[in-house]
Amino acid sequence: MKVISIGAKKIGDGHPCFILAEAGCNHNGNLGIARQLIDSAVAARADAVKFQTYKADRLYSKKTPMMAHFRATMKAGPDATMYDLIKATELAWEYHAPLVEYSKKKGIMFLSTPFDEKAVDYLEKYNVPAYKIASFEMTHFPLIRKAARTGKPVILSTGMSTLGDIEKALSVIRAEGNDRVILLHCVSNYPAKPEDCNLRVIQTLKSAFGYPVGISDHTPGIEVPKIAVAIGANLIEKHITVDRSLPGPDHYFSLTPDDLKSLVKASRNVEAMLGSPYKRCTEAEEPMKKIGRRSLVAAKDIPAGAKVTPTMLAVKRPGYGLPTELSDILIGSRTTRDIEEDEPLSWNMFLDYGPVHKRSRHAA
Repeated sequence: MKVISIGAKKIGDGHPCFILAEAGCNHNGNLGIARQLIDSAVAARADAVKFQTYKADRLYSKKTPMMAHFRATMKAGPDATMYDLIKATELAWEYHAPLVEYSKKKGIMFLSTPFDEKAVDYLEKYNVPAYKIASFEMTHFPLIRKAARTGKPVILSTGMSTLGDIEKALSVIRAEGNDRVILLHCVSNYPAKPEDCNLRVIQTLKSAFGYPVGISDHTPGIEVPKIAVAIGANLIEKHITVDRSLPGPDHYFSLTPDDLKSLVKASRNVEAMLGSPYKRCTEAEEPMKKIGRRSLVAAKDIPAGAKVTPTMLAVKRPGYGLPTELSDILIGSRTTRDIEEDEPLSWNMFLDYGPVHKRSRHAA
């Protein structure tokens, strides 16, 4: 599977999961809140913070009815439109420069999702390191083509899509000579229900396309991201807010600053727990193995020169005596010294037997 770099971060199997804090429209048009969202991402040690770059009049027809779940969240009237919602949640374009600079000062990567070609041109002024294509834009090939032509990584969210839809979008990207893609499994509901998450799709996308795969998660809380990391997600995108009670379409299912800290910590713990696929005695287990496993010990006091009989041997803990399967080799040998009851046995306690004798006996 490919490994894709965004800035200094490598994304793919064998690398830490990339945590993308989605500020989205949760700034409510307020530059101060936008900076607080950046602060939250920094405090949680997320890898990047992401906003959204759009103009309402280039995104929705003014005749588009407001989606039912947004209508309930926004307590909007029957005549409210999606244009009204998007217009109210725009990030003023003049805010980009101070937010890019603030992110740089705070030491976190700044990203933004463009929603049309002009947004890509605008974000290029700030040399953003990658472009996220939202699930709603999966069939917006002019936008995808424009982002791909920059040569920068394209993070392609796949909500509402089939494998065929994804392949078409990938073909557009590859046609521009760009093969730097990260796919995001996504369920485009707000919030998504547990039974709709279908996290096994993460592995399906990896097998089908060979790119790093993550998840853009719209469920409340951090349970889904933790499971996603455990089954191999390479990137987690999660909405963040400074206060879930604020008005707006995304606050109520977003993570608070403390939630985001918990997500990052949990993701790193899951990665540590996954560890290596190789089954072995770990370094941490070695002391327990020495004490807790069984080995051969003296069943009674044995004098020097005695001929060893089965009744002289016992199998007990600790595990640093001779291995238990060697008891037959010791039978009939002579002891070199007095051996106390319960003393773990070693080769130097016996004459004629041991590794050298064992080899010569089998050779004969």
